[in-house]
Amino acid sequence: MTIPASIKNIIFDFGGVILNIDYTLTEIAFAKLGLKDFAGIYSQAAQKELFDDFEKGLVTPAYFRSEVKKYITQDVSDVQIDEAWNAMLLDLPEERVHLLDKLKSTHRVFLLSNTNDIHFTAFSSYMKNKFKRDIFAEAFEKYYVSHKVKMRKPDAEIFEFVVRENNLKKEETIFIDDSIQHIEGARKAGLNTLFLEKGKTILDLFI
Repeated sequence: MTIPASIKNIIFDFGGVILNIDYTLTEIAFAKLGLKDFAGIYSQAAQKELFDDFEKGLVTPAYFRSEVKKYITQDVSDVQIDEAWNAMLLDLPEERVHLLDKLKSTHRVFLLSNTNDIHFTAFSSYMKNKFKRDIFAEAFEKYYVSHKVKMRKPDAEIFEFVVRENNLKKEETIFIDDSIQHIEGARKAGLNTLFLEKGKTILDLFI
């Protein structure tokens, strides 16, 4: 599928759409620390309230780490928790950044991501080291991350917030995500949507 000509505004998800991620790597990392059923408390499709609250910025990284440690029988450090939690974060191919830069000349381009303080710190540092620039500030007209705006997908309020703050017309706006529950949330909010299927990248949509 390609983007319709009527679309003037594009809202991208981040993890799994722009940044490569692999949830199983975090599951494996926590298993090595003694948390054998991490997928039972966190996955792409569903997660316990702790993770929702962390993504909404309602709890601190310190509280998050202390709660995760309750699921682990052995003594582990905060650094070990962070490393396991960040294991899912992979790479950002340069050609995707080039595409975002190109799209800015033809569309209004935004980012809307469910994330948290630990992940945000990690991938922000990675991108600055790799690209020597602030991708969030330069590749997007504006970026929205859940832990800073205190809202998260798929709740309608976060989509309405982005639309309202930027005076977007919903019929001219498309939201791209790789999680079907977020696509459904955006669709209910009145946005055009595009579900990025496994094995596809944003390059397939625009090139």
